Amino acid sequence: MTPDDFHFLARLVRRRAGLSLGDGKSAGLEQRLMPVMRRFGFREADTLIGELRLGNDTLAAAVTEAMTVNETSFFRDPRQFARLRDELLPRLLAAHREDRHLRIWSAACAAGQEAWSLAMMLDAMPLHGWTVDLIATDICGDAVGRAEAGHYSQHDVMRGLSEEDVARHFAAQESGFLISDRLKRMVRFRKFNLMDSYGWLDGLDLVLCRNVLMHFDRAARLSVLERLAETLSPDGLLVLGDTETVQGCADLYHELPGGSGIYAKARAQIARLSAAI
Repeated sequence: MTPDDFHFLARLVRRRAGLSLGDGKSAGLEQRLMPVMRRFGFREADTLIGELRLGNDTLAAAVTEAMTVNETSFFRDPRQFARLRDELLPRLLAAHREDRHLRIWSAACAAGQEAWSLAMMLDAMPLHGWTVDLIATDICGDAVGRAEAGHYSQHDVMRGLSEEDVARHFAAQESGFLISDRLKRMVRFRKFNLMDSYGWLDGLDLVLCRNVLMHFDRAARLSVLERLAETLSPDGLLVLGDTETVQGCADLYHELPGGSGIYAKARAQIARLSAAI
């Protein structure tokens, strides 16, 4: 791949999805393009890029999806999930004991393990009489399809789940394990690009956007953080990856003590939004 072609692709995926492709990664980029090339019948990357330059939007969407990182596992980062179980969810339940309604978003959920982990955690809580909206999204349509199907290999379920978890929440099949119908009723999946409009998202009490923004350029990262703050309810919480921060948007959030990557909406932000209504 020529340097010019690489920089064209980097600009394309940055505009479409905020993703930042580091210089010198053209060899790895071509490997990630191979499934797209096979799907659309291209033998050479330069031919594919030539078609992209002509404005083929369907191809551009497929290339952008191929550049996303879909690596995840059940209960990834157990320390954060322990805080969710022991501190953050009880805090939200106490705040909403009158309306008994929670809205939770698993953003960039990949193949769904994070969303199903949240559903397993909520399933173990005393939520009779509560309404819990658990929404999970990803830019990659294939990943969303797999997440919604809820079918995982033995290797998948061995990453983060105990035998008790598997027995309680999955049905064993010849080809792997299928999420129980009980959990399937708890989660709604949809395809969504974090660079698109957030108009349908509002009043969110908990947002997990973990290990995502590290792949964005600075402008896209700040844009997403600003819009996430707007979607959060006054007592809403944002969970990032434990190495990610809200640098550049510190006026919108304050970090909760006790660990890294967990933020509440800043009081000043709440006051500004209230004054604008």
